[in-house]
Amino acid sequence: MRLRQPRHRRSALIAAATLVLVGAALTQTGASAAAAGCQVTYSVSSQWQGGFGANVTITNLGDAVNGWRLTWNFAAGQTVTQLWNGSYTQAGSELTVTNAPYNASIPTNGSTSFGFNGSWTGSNPVPASFALNGTTCTGGVDPTTPPPTTPPPTTPPPTTPSPTTPPPTTTLPCDIYTAGGTPCVAAHSTTRALYASYNGSLYQVRRSSDNSTRNIGVLSTGGRANSATQDSFCANTTCVITVIYDQSGRGNNLGYQGAGGIGGAVQPAVATRESLTVGGNKVYSLYINGNSSYWRDGHLTGVPTGAAPEGMYMVTSGTHVNSGCCFDYGNSETTRRADGRGTMDAIYFGTSCWFGGCSGSGPWVQADLEWGLFPGGSSSWNPNQRAFTSKFVTATLKNNGTTRFAIKGSNSQSGNLYTLWDGSLPSGYNPMRKQGAIILGSGGDCCIDNSNQSVGTFYEGAMVAGYPSDATENAVQANIVAAGYR
Repeated sequence: MRLRQPRHRRSALIAAATLVLVGAALTQTGASAAAAGCQVTYSVSSQWQGGFGANVTITNLGDAVNGWRLTWNFAAGQTVTQLWNGSYTQAGSELTVTNAPYNASIPTNGSTSFGFNGSWTGSNPVPASFALNGTTCTGGVDPTTPPPTTPPPTTPPPTTPSPTTPPPTTTLPCDIYTAGGTPCVAAHSTTRALYASYNGSLYQVRRSSDNSTRNIGVLSTGGRANSATQDSFCANTTCVITVIYDQSGRGNNLGYQGAGGIGGAVQPAVATRESLTVGGNKVYSLYINGNSSYWRDGHLTGVPTGAAPEGMYMVTSGTHVNSGCCFDYGNSETTRRADGRGTMDAIYFGTSCWFGGCSGSGPWVQADLEWGLFPGGSSSWNPNQRAFTSKFVTATLKNNGTTRFAIKGSNSQSGNLYTLWDGSLPSGYNPMRKQGAIILGSGGDCCIDNSNQSVGTFYEGAMVAGYPSDATENAVQANIVAAGYR
């Protein structure tokens, strides 16, 4: 990335609303009393002219249920155009959403969620009420049938056979993106699988004692990295990370930009710089301490090019940063040169204040769009920016390629994503001219003939085709929090 300062241009259409209802639901029949109740949270997370995104969370306050149906009426003629984590039908103003196979069961005090995109004209009020499995959520958690008055049977009831259907599989970030209609085209991590079905290698290490290599996989399908393999292989010698494997199946593996790698002027990162735990399991990060970077030409293997929409996220660290240009993850030049405005579309994380006028000392989540790091929709400082100094930080970026992009960040251990910018692209970046390479740890023109000065930490990340909804990104953040980074 190199500096060319565009003129200021900024516009955004963002709206949010939330409705929470607690009530009795889930009518059950039988000989014994059954408590029933629910809480429904409906959030309009983003809104633009003629369209909006929403997220709905159902919390079961009563007895466990297996199979759910949520209904409501739109008051102003809104229509759903796309829905994930469930299926829907709409008849006039009435909307019915039913569970997906993997989220049919909701235990007591458990919850599930789904999201959708919709259209509106005139106004977009939140629904006034909801009904779960045919019963309106009106308040309270009460028995739905009286207790039995007849004596218990003298013979035991017949034993119900165990269900033959396996329990639903836990979804991971790329499963969530796929369910939202924006599948991963590249998925990288040194800490865990990003698909529930993934059982391959996460990364490769090379030891200095004999230059042999070893792939580091997962402990189990959809699980954490097998750090014991690395510890054994690298005992009494130094290991470096040479490849980070793509879990999407598209072959977008990241190799280091240096001699013995894909070619270039930097070195692979040391594999044992930082250990941590994810879900209680010891794992290692990709800890870039300067002079390291990874790259892949993915323009023929699914990475969006030109003005095609795309999104991405990464988990990084707010405690290992600097102002060197540029600790990036995302779409970059296939030429590995600074080829002009819009030829990059990557998340940047660090303390660089490229255009000046920054407030505070960072580190900040910004967009590297080539010829500038953008904190918002122009070269002027975005006052909605905030520093993320926690040990683990989630950073997201999405870009529709023609008019709109959004930057978000959060603590990866708790909380929701915070929207730093959701609005127009900077002047001169419409349309985007992405080339479809993938960069990790440096700017796009870093490492053919000069070294990388940026430092940073990478734990996991993915790039997706399409413009992810806010609900999808929120679900990914919730999964990251649940993963248990420590």
